Amino acid sequence: MRKYVSVTIMTERPVDQAANGQRAASSEPEQPGNATAKHHNVSLLSVATTTAERVTTSADIEARLRGVLRRLRLPMGLLERVAGVIERRNWGEGQTFQDAAIDAGRRAMAEAGVRPDEIGLLINTSVTRPHLEPSVAVRLHHGLGLPSSAINFDIANACLGFVNAMSVAAGMIDSGQIKYALVVDGEDADQVQLNTIDRLNQGGRNRKDFMSEFASLTLGSGAAAAVLGPADLHPDGHRIVGGVTRAATQWYDLCVGSVDGMFTDAKMLLKGGMELVVAAWTEARAHFDWANMDRYVLHQVSDVHTNAFVEAIGIPRDKVPTTYQRFGNVGPASIPITLADEVESGGIRRGDRVFLGGVGSGINTAMMELHW
Repeated sequence: MRKYVSVTIMTERPVDQAANGQRAASSEPEQPGNATAKHHNVSLLSVATTTAERVTTSADIEARLRGVLRRLRLPMGLLERVAGVIERRNWGEGQTFQDAAIDAGRRAMAEAGVRPDEIGLLINTSVTRPHLEPSVAVRLHHGLGLPSSAINFDIANACLGFVNAMSVAAGMIDSGQIKYALVVDGEDADQVQLNTIDRLNQGGRNRKDFMSEFASLTLGSGAAAAVLGPADLHPDGHRIVGGVTRAATQWYDLCVGSVDGMFTDAKMLLKGGMELVVAAWTEARAHFDWANMDRYVLHQVSDVHTNAFVEAIGIPRDKVPTTYQRFGNVGPASIPITLADEVESGGIRRGDRVFLGGVGSGINTAMMELHW
């Protein structure tokens, strides 16, 4: 299994414009406070990632779609030119997303110097799941050898799950309920991509149909884990300052995904997402100074989404590291994968202020500040 580690311490559902206008007009303004958190004694102790060993290029995928692209008069190179995704990873023979998540979790604990029997909370944030119940967390809890006293559950919130879980864990550490938390994520994009390619090749699809499934072709597989603990016991850790979450759930139907496929109204999703980002960013000014961070680690989607996020909140593009070119969109694992990648490359150093943020289907946004 190839490992990459970095340690620090819808059937298409067209949007009804009139209905959306009604929903938008009737939505109440967000009230700051209940989704804004400040943490007092929590640090990120380690981040570890497990890289899927099989590389699938965008050219490989488009070669399998050559016939439908030709019929729809769409150019080859579309995935790379529009999304900026050159390649993504898929699990090799004998690899599973659960085993990879367990592998990342073990190494995150080892690098943090925290034993399995010290973990009080395990949160799995994987979008991927082989069944509805039990939770994926129970398989990981067993595989990681955690004690029966360790709380374990899933947080499923599209691509924001990892940051959401860090916030929940930080609150529980601050409250004294637990001492150490392990946040884990593993994603497997294989089946959704195979189903999408098969469906598009069946014929009867127009350009709108193709583009509604475009995002499925940018997904990638991977795993990541992080250990959080009390800052006063770990002076070399990286302080979790706090963060905000905000919702615009009137757009719940703009991106709907399952193992069968992911169907997206990309234009409206981007518009609604950026409106929410600006609203959350503006409200956060009363609690945080995020205008001059050293690094902005964003959820990895594409060139279009990254540039839109940068423009929406007015941050320097050269402070935004990206990994979607190599890994695609790895769901909730993409933020910790990018964070670990940037640390290993020297882009994040001791003393830096680091912003984590993104937008997830629903629509939700989550933002968090770390002091490295």
